[in-house]
Amino acid sequence: MKRHLIALSLLAASAAGVSAQQSAKYEIERDMPLFLDSIKNELTYPLAWGNSDITDFDTWRSTARDKVMELMLAPPPRAVDYDVQVVGEEKRDGYTARKIEFNLTRYSRVSAYVLVPDGEGPFPGIVALHDHGGHYTIGKEKMIRPFGVGQEVFDDCDKWVDNLYEGQYVGDYLARNGYVVISTDALFWGDRGRKEGADGSKFANVAGNFMMLGRNMSAWMTFEDMYATEFLASLPEVDAARVGCIGLSMGAYRSWMLAALSPIIRAGVAVCWMTTTDVQLSWEYGRENGGFANNHIGVRNYLDYPHIASLACPGSMYFVNGETDKLFQPHAVRDAYATMHKVWDSQGVGDRLRTELLPMGHEMPVSVQQSCLEFLDRSLK
Repeated sequence: MKRHLIALSLLAASAAGVSAQQSAKYEIERDMPLFLDSIKNELTYPLAWGNSDITDFDTWRSTARDKVMELMLAPPPRAVDYDVQVVGEEKRDGYTARKIEFNLTRYSRVSAYVLVPDGEGPFPGIVALHDHGGHYTIGKEKMIRPFGVGQEVFDDCDKWVDNLYEGQYVGDYLARNGYVVISTDALFWGDRGRKEGADGSKFANVAGNFMMLGRNMSAWMTFEDMYATEFLASLPEVDAARVGCIGLSMGAYRSWMLAALSPIIRAGVAVCWMTTTDVQLSWEYGRENGGFANNHIGVRNYLDYPHIASLACPGSMYFVNGETDKLFQPHAVRDAYATMHKVWDSQGVGDRLRTELLPMGHEMPVSVQQSCLEFLDRSLK
């Protein structure tokens, strides 16, 4: 009898142990699959320049662009008519600020700021692409100082620009120096946000709903940036042969994506967004923080970030990253830079690619803005 009770006790203990073991099983850690490294080992980037068996550069670029566009899924339909309306105008030092509304797509009529320099045009044009920052109540106002808004909005904008741009609005700075500048809100930011109010925790829900509809929210942003570029190039004040783009953080990502895919862009500036996938998503350095804002389904099976950015070659590009930027590891930035330099060098236009890793964090101070202006002047003027 005693032996029987002992056996039952051992059986119960064993069952409890199995149950505890089963409950402790998992395959996700820190929001990443346990087989992360196995997947990354499968990413060989077969369509990258130098990996692909296509040896003619123009053919490669066309093929790679087509693949990226295919993987961006269905684009928003282009507007039939821009139907531009000037909502307001303000004279500033050396330029005029206009607030306009126009049809960006057949779905969306958006507001934008357009800055036009004094004097006789046409002028070179710049698409100013705002950052992410987990701050959604303003978008275009991060790049161009607004007017006709309440003091609360002014204070919000000035505080943001003080923090990331050393108190200088990038768009206004470029306009004072002879550029027509446009900035619009990306979907989910500013005037294009949620009816229920700004809430970053809902971004993944919105992106998931886009995926359910066979669309990609990050790609949607890029398509709209391309359409905004086409609109800018159509303005009588703009020389369509001299159009560039600029941005910080998510705006930098948007900038090199735009330069890679739009034939209109002649020069692009990207501050604090360049890396490689193997480091950006890793056990050692963590997960990518931008999430759905810079995530195109399936692209990584063909091209990594610097490979896509290299589609901007032989155009002019300027990349700046910070040595103390916690979002991007310096060695990954250097590897990405090296990858891009090989592409530009292979086409005999290495002088058109400038890359820097500076002693700064995730920011775009006045000194960097000055370097960006000098680069754009050399490239577009």
